[in-house]
Amino acid sequence: MRFSDFTTLVDALDYAADGNSGMNFYSGRLELTERLPYRDLRDRAIVLARILLGQGLRPGDRVALIAETGADFIVAFAACQYARLLPAPVPLPPTFGGRDAYCTLLRQMVSGARAVALLAPTWLEDWLAEALDGLGLKFHGSVAQLQKLPEAAVTLAPPRPDDIAYLQFSSGSTRTPTGIAITHRALMTNAGAMIGTGLAVRPGDRAISWLPFYHDMGLVGFALAPLIGQLSVDYLATRDFARRPLGWLSLMDQNGATISYSPSFGYELCARRASNALPQGLDLSRWRAAGIGGDMIRPHVLNEFADIFAPAGFDRRAFVPSYGMAETTLVVSFAELERGVETDRVDVETLEHQGRAEPPATDSNGRSRDFVICGRVIPGHELQIRDEDGAALAEREVGRVMVRGPSLMTGYDHRPDETARVLDGEGWLDTGDLGYLIGGQLVITGRAKDVIIVNGRNIWPHDIEHTVEQLDGLRTGDAAAFAVDDDKGERAVVLVQCRPSDDGIRRSLIQAVTAVVSQVHGIEPQVVLVPNNALPQTSSGKLSRSSARASFLSGAFASEGGA
Repeated sequence: MRFSDFTTLVDALDYAADGNSGMNFYSGRLELTERLPYRDLRDRAIVLARILLGQGLRPGDRVALIAETGADFIVAFAACQYARLLPAPVPLPPTFGGRDAYCTLLRQMVSGARAVALLAPTWLEDWLAEALDGLGLKFHGSVAQLQKLPEAAVTLAPPRPDDIAYLQFSSGSTRTPTGIAITHRALMTNAGAMIGTGLAVRPGDRAISWLPFYHDMGLVGFALAPLIGQLSVDYLATRDFARRPLGWLSLMDQNGATISYSPSFGYELCARRASNALPQGLDLSRWRAAGIGGDMIRPHVLNEFADIFAPAGFDRRAFVPSYGMAETTLVVSFAELERGVETDRVDVETLEHQGRAEPPATDSNGRSRDFVICGRVIPGHELQIRDEDGAALAEREVGRVMVRGPSLMTGYDHRPDETARVLDGEGWLDTGDLGYLIGGQLVITGRAKDVIIVNGRNIWPHDIEHTVEQLDGLRTGDAAAFAVDDDKGERAVVLVQCRPSDDGIRRSLIQAVTAVVSQVHGIEPQVVLVPNNALPQTSSGKLSRSSARASFLSGAFASEGGA
């Protein structure tokens, strides 16, 4: 097994093609629908690369790829590597949302990527004409349609390590989705650190994923990294996981998978579905690396999952907290293997008033909070915590998380001003996240832009959301907290998804939310009830507080009721 000594993704695929591993795609019923050995992936990609060049595309051109979970997407992505084209994965239509909204988003992303071609699933063909009208693409359609066209009689020149390998759209949690340029060198470095050090991949390992290919964790973590490490990997479509979360675990048992990842909400969905009874005969004893990332890690969710699935052989020491983002290719830090979720308990008053993460006094009756320790920075990289003036902070002092190293993006595609705001002249990336160090390990406390400042106190919105979601009838994802500053002054707003329509129940919920936030956090929020599924999410399934705040300020929830 080779991990980090390849220079490009093409080199890695050429090597993996000589082995017996590959990718396998399953239906929601856990039936194998497609098998893609790496040797077949290489052969199909080379043919498709010549066909793309035969359509008038030239090395350096961009190709938008609608990221359905299937072999066609992977083949098209690899074909772009052999043709030295830049693939830009874009999302499928959401489960909830209309055609018009998706066509507008698709048009925005294709234009933003400066794509000259688009490959999409056959079932989306009717939507493409509307979304792409007037963009002058050289080709748009399915891989099956493209394969009917002639190949160009060209020699495929290999990419260079510092060539851009792909454009990764940001999740849109704090900005309009933006293309992030990642080189082959950055990809090889990050993937090598992930599979060689962070997860310590070994012979016999097998991966499984339901994460979408348009998100960095799904694309890099469970499509490109397994290829680079010659691992076999099994896939469930994200929509199938959403319908039947326990299918993820059943497939893991069925195929003997040892490595998988999920944001906290994926573990919570499984725990909720299995709270009454486990699937009969489920065996999770071979699952040695259960990664968590993609959002704030909630330790109570993971503890509940571990308790529920312990009878199925799940070992809570398998949890691997980590931290990363698309701007660093994927991963920045990994917790140590076989340690499970380790937390640091801090005094909330000291955190909010002084910006320090101090343990609670032994005789203190004040509020405390457990933060998950996300481990040490990956090899070859540096990490610092800095204050607003750019000065490095000592351990346990909360500040902006800064990272530097060979995994970083070259910048935001065609956005030099935005790139300059986050990447300084010395190569340091401002992640936009807040955190602190403890024993050289990273702890994330939230996003800098999300912090609610009331009377000089820094209050983390996810703390308020967690408090609200513990009320009877509510669940994780039902609340969004943020600050607004308008003619009514600066205040905290809490949007709460409410399913009942009875006026009495709704008034009682508003009173309960107001009371619990006032009691626990010492502030009186404005509480607004919103319809079920109304809180916006990013492409990776995270709550988008910025979008929720924008909708609130635009008056979108004005008629729903509030206090």
